[in-house]
Amino acid sequence: MARIMIVDDAAFMRMTLKNIISQAGHEVVGEAANGLEAVETYKLTQPELVTMDITMPEMDGIQALKEIKKIDPKAKILMCSAMGQQGMVIEAIQSGAADFIVKPFNAERINESIGKVLSR
Repeated sequence: MARIMIVDDAAFMRMTLKNIISQAGHEVVGEAANGLEAVETYKLTQPELVTMDITMPEMDGIQALKEIKKIDPKAKILMCSAMGQQGMVIEAIQSGAADFIVKPFNAERINESIGKVLSR
């Protein structure tokens, strides 16, 4: 059971992820709708894992990833991207993302990725 924070600008995506994560026995300790909120919420909740959307207003997921890594170099961040964002996914991995999952979400893939990232 891990403490997980969900970051996505789409409320229905956060809800979908929250349901999948909760059903897998994890605790959702925080949610954010953009990168700025993500950085602040990370400081407050200190989650074991973050799911981070790439494309968001205010501050995108890659910039938020970099900011969180400055605060906590050991932060485990799982990037979420839509198809066609391969360049951004590569940048995210180079910036310290632990893994990435492609939208639309598949519960099995999410759980597999969470397990893989947490076991590192």
